[in-house]
Amino acid sequence: MHADYQALSANAANHVSLSPISFLHRSADVYPDHEAVIYGDKIYTWQQTRDRCNRMASSLTEVGVGLGDTVAVLAFNTPEMFECHFSVPMTGGVINTINTRLDAETVGYILDHGKVRVAIVDRQLFPVYKAALEHAESRPQLIIVDDPAASERPNVDLPHLNYESLISNGSPDFNWQPPADEWQAIALNYTSGTTGRPKGVVYHHRGSYLMSMGTVIGWNLPNHPRYLYCVPMFHCNGWGHAWTMAAVTGTVICMRAFEPGLLFRLVEQHQISHFGGAPIILNMLANAPEEQQIRFSRSIKVMTAGAPPPAQVLARMTEFGFDVMHVYGLTETYGHILQAAPQQAWEAENNDTQAELKSRQGVRFPMTEAVIVRDPASGLQVPADGTSIGEILIRGNTCMKGYLNNPEATEEAFTDGWFHSGDLAVVHPDGYIQIKDRSKDLIISGGENISSVEVENTLYKHPAVGEAAVVAMPDNTWGEVPCAFVELKAEFENGLNSLNGDAAEAVTEAELIDFCSTHMARFKRPKRVIFGPLPKTATGKIQKHALRAQLKPAE
Repeated sequence: MHADYQALSANAANHVSLSPISFLHRSADVYPDHEAVIYGDKIYTWQQTRDRCNRMASSLTEVGVGLGDTVAVLAFNTPEMFECHFSVPMTGGVINTINTRLDAETVGYILDHGKVRVAIVDRQLFPVYKAALEHAESRPQLIIVDDPAASERPNVDLPHLNYESLISNGSPDFNWQPPADEWQAIALNYTSGTTGRPKGVVYHHRGSYLMSMGTVIGWNLPNHPRYLYCVPMFHCNGWGHAWTMAAVTGTVICMRAFEPGLLFRLVEQHQISHFGGAPIILNMLANAPEEQQIRFSRSIKVMTAGAPPPAQVLARMTEFGFDVMHVYGLTETYGHILQAAPQQAWEAENNDTQAELKSRQGVRFPMTEAVIVRDPASGLQVPADGTSIGEILIRGNTCMKGYLNNPEATEEAFTDGWFHSGDLAVVHPDGYIQIKDRSKDLIISGGENISSVEVENTLYKHPAVGEAAVVAMPDNTWGEVPCAFVELKAEFENGLNSLNGDAAEAVTEAELIDFCSTHMARFKRPKRVIFGPLPKTATGKIQKHALRAQLKPAE
C-alpha cells in the first residue's frame, strides 16, 4: 500500500507554463520606476518598457502576427531590439534575430526558410534587407526602426511602417496570455553548422525561462545589476540576457556598436556591474590606446564565451578590475551551459596557472542536467585524465526543440537521448571539461560562427579553383580565422608558378580573398590562402587534420 499521489492532478492554480515574458511583468509590477533601459539620452523605466512592449504587441497583432508567426529582427543593440524579445512572444509569435553581418543572399534564405511574416529592420541595414529580397520569395511586412544615432540613414523606398508610430498607436492594455504549452516556440536562431546553408534552431518558452534562472545562479547575479549589452542580441538572443535582466530587474545599457573607448566610458558613466562579450572584445580592450583605458577600483563581472582568451589578456582584465568567467555553449543550447566556475583553491596558484584554469570550458550551469564526454568509438565516457578525447554530449531543458524543417539533422543531433555537440574535449581530474578540437569544422572567429563548407563553396565558384579546403588558423586577435588551402586547375597552375607565365593568368592570394569578400559576408573570407596539392586519404577525402597541423605554431 502507498498513498495515492497520482490522484492529485495539475490545474490552472498549481501548474502554469513557464515563460520568460513573466519576468517583464513582475519587474514592472514590483519596481515600476526602476530604470530598465538606457540608450544615449533615452531612459525607460520597467513600467514604461512594459507599456512599450504591450503597445508593440498590440500593433503586431493588428498587422496579422499570431501564434507561430515568425517576426524577423535585423537590428543593432538598441531599445527596440530589447523590446522585441518581449513584444513578439507576447503575440504568440516567434522572434528571429538575424546576424547584422550576414550577406544579402543568406538573409534572403532565412526570410524564406523561416517563413517570415514581419521584418523589423534598422534603417541603416535597409540596403542589406532590400538586396536580400532579390534572393527571396517572401515579402514580409516591413517595419523600420529609425534611430537618430545611426551612422547611416539611407532612403527607404519600399512600403513600410514606422516602429515608433506603431508604439504610439498600439494599446498599453494589451492582454498578454502565457503560452498554453511551455514547449511553444519563442525564438528562431540560425547557425552556420557544417553545411553551406544555416540551420534554424528553435527555442521554447520553458528553456528560455530556465536559461535565465540558471544564469542568475551561475553568475551570482544580484537584484538590480547594471548590465552593459555589448553581446549582439542576434547571438542566441544575446545569450538570453534580455530575459535574465528582466528576472532580476536589472538596468540594461544598450551599446549600438562596440568601441573599446566607448565601453570604458559607459562602464564608468553608468556604474556598470556586469557585461558580456566574445574574447575578441577582451582583446580589443586590452589593446586599446592607453588614453582610452580606465582602471576601476571595484570588481566588474564579465562573461566571455568562445575560444579562451590568452593568459596575458586575462591578466590585463584583472588590471582593469574586470573579473572574467569563461563559459561554453552552442546556439543549439540557448548559449552557455558550461562555466569555468572559480574555486577558492585557485587563488593560491600563480597568475599563469589561474589563467589556464579559468580558460577551460568548465562544469555545467545549474540549469544543465548533464554533460558528459564520450568516446565515439567505444561509447564509454572518457576517464578524467586530461588526455583522453571524446565528444561533448548534453542533456537538459535548454537544448533546442530541433532544427526547423530539418528532421534528419534533428534526429542526428539527438541520437541516443543526448544532444551531440560535435566538439571534442577532455575531462580533467577535477571534473572540468576542456575542448581540444571541433569535429564539425566550424570556425569561431571573434564570437562569429563560420562554416568552412560555406567558404569552400564560395572558393569553388572561382574559375581557377580545382579543389579547396578551409580550416581554422590560430589568430591572436580573433582567436581563429579561416585559412584556405587551394589546389588550382591545371590550366591555371602554370600561370601562377612559372616565372615566365602570363601575368593575366596568374591567380594570387589577394585575388581569391577579394573574390570571397564579394560573394559572401566579409568576415567569413579566408585571411590566408595556401596553394598546393591537398593531402587525401586512399578514398580521396581531404585530410583536414593534416592541414591543421601545418598551421600549428612551433612548440
